[in-house]
Amino acid sequence: IFDNALFSTLRANPSKIRVEMANAIAGASAGAIAATMVCPLDVVKTRLQCQSYTGEFIKYRGTLGTLSTVIKEEGVRGLYRGLTPTLVALLPNWMIYFTVYEGMKKIWLPRAATERGEISHSTSVVHMFSAAAAGAATVLATNPLWVVKTRMQVQSASGGGFAKVLKPYTGVANAIQRIAVEEGARGLYAGMGPSLFGVAHVAIQFPVYERVKGELAQRGGKAVAELGPVELVAASALSKMVASTITYPHEVVRARMHILGIGPFNGMRGVIQGLIKEGGVHSFYRGCGTNLVRTTPAAAITLLSFELINRSILELRNPCKQA
Repeated sequence: IFDNALFSTLRANPSKIRVEMANAIAGASAGAIAATMVCPLDVVKTRLQCQSYTGEFIKYRGTLGTLSTVIKEEGVRGLYRGLTPTLVALLPNWMIYFTVYEGMKKIWLPRAATERGEISHSTSVVHMFSAAAAGAATVLATNPLWVVKTRMQVQSASGGGFAKVLKPYTGVANAIQRIAVEEGARGLYAGMGPSLFGVAHVAIQFPVYERVKGELAQRGGKAVAELGPVELVAASALSKMVASTITYPHEVVRARMHILGIGPFNGMRGVIQGLIKEGGVHSFYRGCGTNLVRTTPAAAITLLSFELINRSILELRNPCKQA
């Protein structure tokens, strides 16, 4: 995950490794690993979300059907459209998220309680507000890159009834430049409103994750930092599944707004009304099955990688503690 130069730097200067730095490196690496592994399912989910269902011809049907169609028409490469902007977005996204999240916990939560995995009402509230603050920070910083990702994932999907026909972007820089010139801030920050509402996702996921970790630590009679990979995977998968199901409608609205380029909040009501006309409540859960198949392992990979990488980096700082 890390190149030799980075490992050499960390080993040469272990005392300079701050907790925030460890969180940032671990978060960025974990996000990149997960995004690469589940990219095909992310493409499928986005096309199911953005496809119009009002006409007679519905091109993409279900997870397997969409995978088959994409491979047949675009090859395996089609399953990885949008991966580059995803990786570019994920690095600052997770760096900001984990740094702010852990920083807020450090400010609001006694260190001893965190290390022992103690669970209380106040602890859950701290986790919730920390997750919300971190989520809002990442939305404000990375929204333009998520707009680019969505558009690049669907720009080759001809005949799918998409709301806006796009002249293909040649890359991330080209997409950012064109959107800025052709649409301005309205395009770059399209869908930011639903994304801010989506902060509820992380405000649910991470408190559930911390709660489950605390429960597992108490039952096992050990500290949270001593939980094994299987326990971390179980906690992360469960928390992601709960949060994704509850907050999924905002993802559909956001994806439609990314394509339309109608600003942070402008047109959100119209998109919601359009989805209701297309198929009622069901329209807000198009691609939800694919999303659960994608996000559950992605969350497990991300959070497990984060925990293990983070611990490894911090062990470089405290080699004697491990011994």
